[in-house]
Amino acid sequence: MNTQTTPSPQFYLTAPAVCPYLPGEMERKVFTHLVGPRAAEMNDLLTQGGFRRSQNIAYRPACEACRACVSVRILAGEFEPTRSMKRVISANRDLIATVQPAQPSTEQFALFRRYLDDRHQHGGMSDMSALDYAIMVEDTHVNTRLIEYRIREPGSGLSKQPQGELIAVALTDMMSDGLSMVYSFFNPKYEKRSLGTFMILDHINRARSLGLPHVYLGYWVKGSPKMDYKTRYQPQEQLMARGWERSLPPATDSDD
Repeated sequence: MNTQTTPSPQFYLTAPAVCPYLPGEMERKVFTHLVGPRAAEMNDLLTQGGFRRSQNIAYRPACEACRACVSVRILAGEFEPTRSMKRVISANRDLIATVQPAQPSTEQFALFRRYLDDRHQHGGMSDMSALDYAIMVEDTHVNTRLIEYRIREPGSGLSKQPQGELIAVALTDMMSDGLSMVYSFFNPKYEKRSLGTFMILDHINRARSLGLPHVYLGYWVKGSPKMDYKTRYQPQEQLMARGWERSLPPATDSDD
């Protein structure tokens, strides 16, 4: 009789480091490796428990004196876009989105570098090379896809290969209960298109069409203005001490 059991994941704690979101705060993370035949199952369970994936690592904040990071997921089936979101959808009706395997390309990396150089010159990813980008995309043991967004060219609908300028990319995990947006980037030249917003709206529609209830957005950081956009997508749930709870919607924009 085989009495061997599947090993449980081992969790580790990082050393304190400067928080990238809140001045004067220090952060720590608890993490584990997502490898082996149960990686996809573990990714589902850990994401539902407030973890995020980066390559083959699942992590979540474990700060000693701060609880500002809150996991957020959109309830896709109940979501209704605001008027400003509908304008974003209309402004991007000329885009065509294609789902690709998690395989990097030179075209993607050129767009990725342009995005970093414009938006995150001093961030932790600012010096990433083509090899680093390839590892970010390929180093996954779960069901991961790349969604490419291109400006549709005349006649491109007749081609088996996607045509048109690549202007946005989303790295997305396909989970049992939803889509998890791991990382997304876009051409900053098209600022008026609000491509970050559009990709989230597209993921909500994709989750709904697949019959999946959630779109996971990662962490909303209370007190960090650059994270406030995540609360605009309602209804949503936030992971609190007692589990996932519906959040109160923020004050709407004047044009909503």
